[in-house]
Amino acid sequence: MEKEIAKYLLKKLIEKGSDDVVISYVSSEAKQIKFVNNEIVKTGTEYLRSLNVFASLKKRLISTTLKDITKKSADNLVDNILNFSKNIRAKDDYYGIAKGPFKYKKIEDLYEKNYDDIDMVDLTVKGINASLENAKRASGILEGSNAKIYLTTSNNVELEYEGTHLYFSIRAFYDKESSGHKTVSGRTLKKFNVEKAGLEAGKVAKDAKNPIEGKPGRYDVILDPLASAPLFDAIGNSSSIFNVETGTSFFGNRLNKKVADSGFTMYDDPTYPDGLNSIPFDSEGYPTIKNTVIKNGVFKTYLHNTSTAKKYNTKNTGNAGLIAPEPTNILIDKGRKTREELIKNVKNGLYITNVWYTRFTNYATGDFSTIPRDGIFLIKKGNIEGSIKNIRISENMLNILNNLKEKANDIQQIRSWEAEIPVIIPSILVKNMRITGPVL
Repeated sequence: MEKEIAKYLLKKLIEKGSDDVVISYVSSEAKQIKFVNNEIVKTGTEYLRSLNVFASLKKRLISTTLKDITKKSADNLVDNILNFSKNIRAKDDYYGIAKGPFKYKKIEDLYEKNYDDIDMVDLTVKGINASLENAKRASGILEGSNAKIYLTTSNNVELEYEGTHLYFSIRAFYDKESSGHKTVSGRTLKKFNVEKAGLEAGKVAKDAKNPIEGKPGRYDVILDPLASAPLFDAIGNSSSIFNVETGTSFFGNRLNKKVADSGFTMYDDPTYPDGLNSIPFDSEGYPTIKNTVIKNGVFKTYLHNTSTAKKYNTKNTGNAGLIAPEPTNILIDKGRKTREELIKNVKNGLYITNVWYTRFTNYATGDFSTIPRDGIFLIKKGNIEGSIKNIRISENMLNILNNLKEKANDIQQIRSWEAEIPVIIPSILVKNMRITGPVL
């Protein structure tokens, strides 16, 4: 029924004079388990469905959602779109959506065939028990979802897709001042190791006991993947041409210019196997590709959809976002050394396992601050010499990129509440990072 309503909406909007129409129907089954102090406190399953509509009427752009998916509601929605379009301004620099049909490449490991048989409670208990080998209590969440998408457009695109998603977050506590946080994310069970996440969270918590006050200064800092993900979430967003146009990108006017250390390369990769946001097509139905955003320190491309690519006379990067181009999976290749080897080469530094409250004081220049949390470890002459607390990172994103000198081989896929864009990254070494007190 939903597919038929989607086709009906498409036909009606075209008949009423829409230049471009994109209709997507999304249905999902989402499972969730919450646990607090080693005990499961909530389990639940939520079924969601929505019909998403994008329409252009003489360059007047409207995006909306239909929840009551019936023919009567579809007719009312068409009338509302037509009436609303009369009262909004045309977007003169809008240049349309992609013209199909297209062929799509297969991406590996996006669907867990045994999803319905996953024992969510058993997985949760395994993660908790692993953390308790070192910690005393743990809290967190386990999520799973199975989503189906049907997409059709006025430019000869019609496709269907199904994918699964898994996410586990565990924060372990040794005492009131020492904690460790780890996550694991993926599309299949192949690399979804909740016991490893629990064990590592518990070890960080135990090692972080008895923290002393941190001292402001300049440090060489090793950032765990969980700690660097919020930073690269912001870097990914800043790569969108939409953010450049709105003045909220620190990559403005930097195309083909040096923005990072010459040894640094970064991709936006919607084709990454097991990637949380990996998908064969974007929101227009255009085939997705791996884009090199920064190559050997030089900024190579902004992220575009069909319209913005035409506006700037460049290639479509497959990042629609119908209103604004969006990053998918931010990918940084791993290095050759272990994290322990990186630590051995640091004379005066910190190992930071997590951050929160990443906030910008100036989006256009990239000035920001963020607060390290959970295990923060002091490094002296290549050795970890205890844990510290009450510090803040007060830095600039371009400084971070230019001072990123080494990468470990412990690549992980990270999604967190401050990194909605999945970031696939190893531990990194950033030289000469500015550390301040908890209050600026």
